[in-house]
Amino acid sequence: MAYLTDIEIAQQCEMKPIGEIARAAHIDEAFVEPYGHYKAKIDPALLKQSTRPDGKLVLVTAITPTPAGEGKTTTTIGLADGLRRIGKDVTVALREPSLGPVFGIKGGAAGGGYAQVVPMEDINLHFTGDFHAIGAANNLLAALLDNHIQQGNALNIDPRKITWKRCVDMNDRQLRFIVDGLGGKINGTPREDGFDITVASEIMAVFCLASSITDLKERLSRIIVGYTYDDKPVTAGDLKAVGAMTALLKDALKPNLVQTLEGTPAFVHGGPFANIAHGCNSVMATRMALKMGDYTVTEAGFGADLGAEKFLDIKCRMAGLTPDAVVIVATVRALKMHGGLDKKQLGVEDLDALTRGIPNLLRHVRNIREVYHLPSVVAVNRFPTDTDAEIDCIIEKCRALGVNTILSTVWAEGGKGGEELAREVVRLCEGEKEAFTFSYDLNLSIEEKIEAIVKRIYGGKGIALTPAARKQIAQLTNLGFEKLPICVAKTQYSFSDDPSLLGAPEDFTVTIRNVKVSAGAGFIVVLTGDIMTMPGLPRVPAAEKIDVDENGKITGLF
Repeated sequence: MAYLTDIEIAQQCEMKPIGEIARAAHIDEAFVEPYGHYKAKIDPALLKQSTRPDGKLVLVTAITPTPAGEGKTTTTIGLADGLRRIGKDVTVALREPSLGPVFGIKGGAAGGGYAQVVPMEDINLHFTGDFHAIGAANNLLAALLDNHIQQGNALNIDPRKITWKRCVDMNDRQLRFIVDGLGGKINGTPREDGFDITVASEIMAVFCLASSITDLKERLSRIIVGYTYDDKPVTAGDLKAVGAMTALLKDALKPNLVQTLEGTPAFVHGGPFANIAHGCNSVMATRMALKMGDYTVTEAGFGADLGAEKFLDIKCRMAGLTPDAVVIVATVRALKMHGGLDKKQLGVEDLDALTRGIPNLLRHVRNIREVYHLPSVVAVNRFPTDTDAEIDCIIEKCRALGVNTILSTVWAEGGKGGEELAREVVRLCEGEKEAFTFSYDLNLSIEEKIEAIVKRIYGGKGIALTPAARKQIAQLTNLGFEKLPICVAKTQYSFSDDPSLLGAPEDFTVTIRNVKVSAGAGFIVVLTGDIMTMPGLPRVPAAEKIDVDENGKITGLF
């Protein structure tokens, strides 16, 4: 059977004018700034003026991802459409896709099949220019920093201790480590430098955690760009960069409004990666979605050990949010990979491999239930190659262990395939709840907080600090940053820091290579394994298949 591609499905959709979508989200036209016919920026003043109570917050997360795919964003969108089909007033809050994966190996991040946000091509490419603004603000700060040194270095900055990097929203390994400022005194101070991908920039994290322009400016001013010759931190505020950076970001800070294929209002705003950043859409977009709908469905990147942990321990802690229910997405294909099956064999029924992979799902469920004490449901996202026996196997084994499990067919059926899941989510949201707790106390030491995440969330036995990491922790503690939450950068493919350890590994130790502060964002970044803040392109980049015809119609985007 031939299936339409995601872009073909999206291009067949008859989108509603964005003003109609805004009215469906209870947004007065005075707050709507259209970007063409089907996109708009929403004035944040709406948050101050609306008298609507906040709705219920539903977090969608997933098992540890594999190349076989999980469909977390697809499930998020399909669930929202399902809630709408059963009569609920609902909004969606999602991240914006990064151009790196779009042109790399993963492709876009606007959902899939019949559960997508549209206009799909715009959202996956330039959209409303938010990422360009973030990159410009990041690189303005870098330019001001190097210019300050060039013009006499009144702040006594040590060029060897500069921590701020330039960024570009593209997978470009060639830029990871560079030497710049060459060509003589007039062209700057020669030094080692490098680029991060834009979604790993601290500006992205600041942007997504800011609650207003005032808060944005305060966070930007705290960003540490390097250290002096006597090890004193130097900030963006010291460089007098904050006003100009905010000028570049002021319009980008307004949440974007689009729609699903079925016309559900969707706020798509901000996009930090979850394996190297905190992996959640903006606080402002989430708050706006909550205010404009009785139910808001949002997602956090990669598996629950990354995106959900950071959503709960960082975003919820900072923004005062508490999810009313959590959906954990799993696929038969991914669980079979966690059970040791090769990617080329996933189309063949294998109940033994499926059974071996289920512990990965169960550990994520245990974390949501026993660490955070949140009500949850497993959504089995069905692929066309899944057999009935495999679907029955996973549902029966999960339910035998007390794990509530629902079959989701939103990829093939859109909102109709998410109605059963929607009813269960409503039941969880309306039921009695335990008190929400975090996975660690902020008053613990930096080392103790890292260890708590590794033991309680990953299932490891402890951590190993490199000498550099130990020294960095001591420095950050002396500077007064020890009370900040932790943002772990690690592989998305395993609970551990080793991507080859699939399933639910035990007795492993996570090696902490580097520890740095994102003072503007308000968290400490912990780097593990071989994780890099600038990805590279694969052997066959997705970009090679993308094209545009003479009428401007894009093909090959997925």
